[in-house]
Amino acid sequence: MADLRSDTVTRPTPAMREAMASAPVGDDVFGDDPTVNDLEAHVARMFGHEAALFAPSGTMANQIAMQLVVPAGEELLAGADAHVVTYELGAAAALGGISTRTWPSRGAALDVDEIAGMIRPAGYPSVPTRAIAVEQTHNLGGGGIVPLATLHRLHDVAKSAGVALHCDGARIWHAHVAEGVPLFTYGQLFDTLSVCLSKGLGAPVGSLIVGSAERIARARQIRKRMGGGMRQVGILAAAGRYALDHHVDRLAQDHARARRLAEALEPFGVVDAAAVRTNLVPLDLTKASMDAPTLVARAAERDVRITVMLPRLARAVTHLDVDDDDVDRTIVVLSDLLRAA
Repeated sequence: MADLRSDTVTRPTPAMREAMASAPVGDDVFGDDPTVNDLEAHVARMFGHEAALFAPSGTMANQIAMQLVVPAGEELLAGADAHVVTYELGAAAALGGISTRTWPSRGAALDVDEIAGMIRPAGYPSVPTRAIAVEQTHNLGGGGIVPLATLHRLHDVAKSAGVALHCDGARIWHAHVAEGVPLFTYGQLFDTLSVCLSKGLGAPVGSLIVGSAERIARARQIRKRMGGGMRQVGILAAAGRYALDHHVDRLAQDHARARRLAEALEPFGVVDAAAVRTNLVPLDLTKASMDAPTLVARAAERDVRITVMLPRLARAVTHLDVDDDDVDRTIVVLSDLLRAA
């Protein structure tokens, strides 16, 4: 089975399992798990911030970060196809009392002037804008990368307006490798970031919230309130630290395989290979006679697993557990199905 549904399906490597088994641990709720403390300090340094906090999931990390910068009853701006809007089950409103307003869906192609025009100041009767969230790389935008120049402009707009800038950086490692932008540079543009270890980096669990020491102290309280306080979690933190030490540079291999898959499928009119910069390959079936659920089901019958994103949008993802043979098999199966459609 070639499983290209998501980079979340990766399994720990033998060396990662060894690091987990030998990790020194303590009770992280008391703050005395040395492996967790090391991971948090390391990630904070990588992004040039004062502190970081280990969380069980990317959704929790995003929701904690947004509660740090948006008081209940006030407003977050984000793209209509942002993960924090589409895939977190309304958690911003349900858990944080946060009102969300969105700009039109364009993936990673942000219109900074449009976003600037949406910011509402405090004062009756409007709901004040307190933060802007951007996604790097962009999931529904096919792994698209927000250009550094755009982020600089957005940072300046947010700072001038007195609003915070949050990065859903679940796959920021991919942007770093593809663009060559230092993680420190990305970090300095945002007030808070969430970064994920359990996607392309191949750790089994975990994300981190990154920010100032004051904010992370509050984040620890919010995490506990949300049920995210963990005990001897150094076993999982060790996997994340191993991933950061060994699995970042190799993301270039995933990008190359994704590009090869996209180039092979481009003649069928379902993907723009030049737009595939990272490890996500969106398959736009708008003009095809087959919808996404049908393509996914028929591919699975031939031992290739991809996923449905929208009724006419499927997605294939390269990752740590996808090799060249898997890509070859996927090319053959999807080509046959698209040719017959």
